[in-house]
Amino acid sequence: MGKDALMSDAPRKSAANTRGRPFPPGNPGKPPGARHRATLMAEQLMEGDVEAVVRAVIAAAKGGDMTAARLVLERIAPPRKGRPVVFALAAAETAEDVAKAQGAVIAAVAIGDLTPDEGAAVAGLLETRRKAIETVEIERRLADLEKHR
Repeated sequence: MGKDALMSDAPRKSAANTRGRPFPPGNPGKPPGARHRATLMAEQLMEGDVEAVVRAVIAAAKGGDMTAARLVLERIAPPRKGRPVVFALAAAETAEDVAKAQGAVIAAVAIGDLTPDEGAAVAGLLETRRKAIETVEIERRLADLEKHR
């Protein structure tokens, strides 16, 4: 019996028991945005006592409980994602200016003024600027072509 004989187009007798897609299309489970029962119960328990719980956590933090202190601090001053990056960069008004600015970013990374992650973030912004310049230029050229028809 050859390989082709095993892979025929005839339906299998056990096709109804096939694993992998046992349910019809769509999601018969919870609707989008539905919350877990445990979350709802926790919210109901705390609903009347939120102020008391907050006061207890703050009191524990003041008493030296470092876990409570971390919880309080994370809510008051969450960890910062990123930092301002300051370095000399010429205006990027043309595609050529953007290319020069990209070179300046690479140089800043190379000498250590920017980290590679910071350089990549600035380069991404410059790429967005280049695309915007390119789009404006294409629109201008298209308008000129349509005008000369």
